[in-house]
Amino acid sequence: MFDWLGKSAAELGRGIAEGAIDPVALTQAFLGAIDSHDARDRIYSVVTHDRALAEAEAAAERARAGHRLSLLDGVPISWKDLFDSAGVATEAGSQLLAGRVPQTDAEVLRNATAMGLVCLGKTHMSELAFSGLGLNPMTATPPCINDPKAVPGGSSSGAAASVAFGLAAAGMGSDTGGSVRIPSAWNDLVGLKTTEGRVSSKGVVPLCEKFDTVGPLCRTVEDTALFLAVLEGRAHSDLRGARLQGKRFAVLETAAFDDIREAPLAGFTGAVERLRDLGAEIESISAPEVEEALALSGPLFTAEAYGLWRDVIEAHPDRMFDQILERFRIGASFDGPTYVGAWKKLEQLRATWHARVKGYDLVLLPTSPILPPDAERLMTDQDYYITENLLALRNTRIGNLMGLCAMSLPTGVPSCGLMMLGAPMQEERLLRTAAAVEAALHV
Repeated sequence: MFDWLGKSAAELGRGIAEGAIDPVALTQAFLGAIDSHDARDRIYSVVTHDRALAEAEAAAERARAGHRLSLLDGVPISWKDLFDSAGVATEAGSQLLAGRVPQTDAEVLRNATAMGLVCLGKTHMSELAFSGLGLNPMTATPPCINDPKAVPGGSSSGAAASVAFGLAAAGMGSDTGGSVRIPSAWNDLVGLKTTEGRVSSKGVVPLCEKFDTVGPLCRTVEDTALFLAVLEGRAHSDLRGARLQGKRFAVLETAAFDDIREAPLAGFTGAVERLRDLGAEIESISAPEVEEALALSGPLFTAEAYGLWRDVIEAHPDRMFDQILERFRIGASFDGPTYVGAWKKLEQLRATWHARVKGYDLVLLPTSPILPPDAERLMTDQDYYITENLLALRNTRIGNLMGLCAMSLPTGVPSCGLMMLGAPMQEERLLRTAAAVEAALHV
């Protein structure tokens, strides 16, 4: 039974369809693993036993009647603690929102429930989703699968840990500057950043609404495609027949390799060599517009974040981790004309980027230039915290700034991901190519 905990969501769904897996027994296995895990309360903020079992029983009845709602009907998953869930605390990893209990589910949670997914509970996250490290001394810091002394990546930290440690078949997260892809990379998972506006954010606690996106953290590309469909309440895309031959990839040299550490560079280089060996055409490109866009991060991200949260934060600043509080308050230093001008400039830079990469299927770069930092040192060394936090998000933020869809895949080097940037609203194309890349990297 416990080998179920390491299977992909698709494998579990097919097992249910074949009658080899009972959704109730499957859900009980996950709940038992959660409740007996040493890091249970560092990974899950709330475990919804009653809801999970009720949903599993309904899935079992549908399976017996031959009326399953989707391939994933009866599969148990976790939800980041910024997705509203009716009658259950949704606090976005912050003491500022302690005791916040919404009355309705987020739209994506309703969609998933309507497709038969089982909700195991809510997972811990970086405070108000404003850090790529996953360190949260105000609530909990989940563990990293590859290093017990390291942070897991954020802000979807518990989402990644729930999957990596076999405590959910997948985790639903959000990505504003890398919050799905960083924890996916550092925990050897597949993570999808959707295009802003593609997946509903209704009922999702915001950070920066112009950049916030919803996406899954999974074991496989197939699972990622299935969960994108679930979040949107539609049939999933067919990934069969994906090939590398004839694909044109660009390796982004600008900014992406600055200050990169040895292991992430080795993981990326090995992955690219493998793709080239199997028939992909790969070229290196420079894109000065990327550096210009990264320089706009201050007004674009922090001004909006502080504008959304200023009144709540300044009413009780003592309830925040000082590093996160300081990062929010940077937003106060940018005035309205600066913010508007930054967006106008970014729109121009996006047009330059799209023209530059038009002939390529995907753009490749390391997901993160660093490995997961040491959690204890982050708490005691401010310079280390600032440096590592900025580096962690540097590469992933490119996809958010340029308004792209993006994925991170494991390279085979622990905690080192290969990131693929696709055109806006072209998730299906990205997923098909990613399936071929995944197959190449696992040969």
